[in-house]
Amino acid sequence: MFPFMIKWFFRKPHPGGNFSIERSFRATWPYFEKWEVPKPVWYEMTHHSIGILPRLQLCREAWRERAQINHITGDIHFIALALPGRRTLLTIHDCGFMRHPNPLARLFLKWFWLDLPVRRARYVTTVSEATKAEVMRFTGCPAEKIRVIPTVIPPAFEPSPRPFPKANPRILHIGSAPNKNLARHIEALAGVDCTLHIIAKLRPEEKKLLERHQIRYENAYNLTDEEIKTAYAHCDLLLFASTLEGFGMPILEAQSVGRPVVTSHCSSMPEVAGGAAFLVDPFEVSSIRAGVLRVIQDAPYREELIDKGFENIKRYQPETVAEQYAALYAELLAL
Repeated sequence: MFPFMIKWFFRKPHPGGNFSIERSFRATWPYFEKWEVPKPVWYEMTHHSIGILPRLQLCREAWRERAQINHITGDIHFIALALPGRRTLLTIHDCGFMRHPNPLARLFLKWFWLDLPVRRARYVTTVSEATKAEVMRFTGCPAEKIRVIPTVIPPAFEPSPRPFPKANPRILHIGSAPNKNLARHIEALAGVDCTLHIIAKLRPEEKKLLERHQIRYENAYNLTDEEIKTAYAHCDLLLFASTLEGFGMPILEAQSVGRPVVTSHCSSMPEVAGGAAFLVDPFEVSSIRAGVLRVIQDAPYREELIDKGFENIKRYQPETVAEQYAALYAELLAL
């Protein structure tokens, strides 16, 4: 028996929301038996992070549930204010909220989600060097306080060989947020012989854009993990030219299945892709189109991307990431 407890604090997920944080940590959990720290205790908060009063209740709940080592796994950064700072680790996945269009809201978010939690926590981890740079820029946090520990690839994603069709390849798009860049993806595919599979709830203006450019498409959303896995297995190419990503998990999921990837040359995406994707300018439709056509038309290059993708994903295996967290927990205990 260990004389101390490590507790993972998770947000209360919204129905139909993003569960990538939970999937990543769940994948690492079995591997903690290999290291000289106890398996973390999983704790899901009982309130959604919406509104001032529920967030104050979350802080109170965090104080009540505190352990010897407290790890905030993402999203609910502000509960760090209610936890013992010298024994608290905060994981930040991205700083997308700092692009809020309302200046007053942005100022509040910076203070409540970044400045105070980062100052309070003993260590901060980010999922990419790009996010680390943003945290340092927004908060002035010293580099030595921040460790980069990536998100892991869910173990369900495995190679699924599929011959690349000469006509009408199936292109996968994932995500409905503005940074996912669907409108430019649609414009870039105008006149390209393909079927666009969109996993996102389409807005009326996006449906009109698809019709205007005569894009063949299929649409689905609120998919289960198994349905997402099937979508990757049935696609021929992932188009993920986002304008901003804290990490970019779809890149690794596609590489794990054995699919070529077209992604952006900015934010965290080149870092995550590891030289195994065609990089484009996400703000230039012509650049996105050129990347898609290169992958479709150049078979040797396409196979090279797939091979490099299988090599790249070795960096993001659950056991590797669990070892990095275990070492940081041991460091916290030593302090």
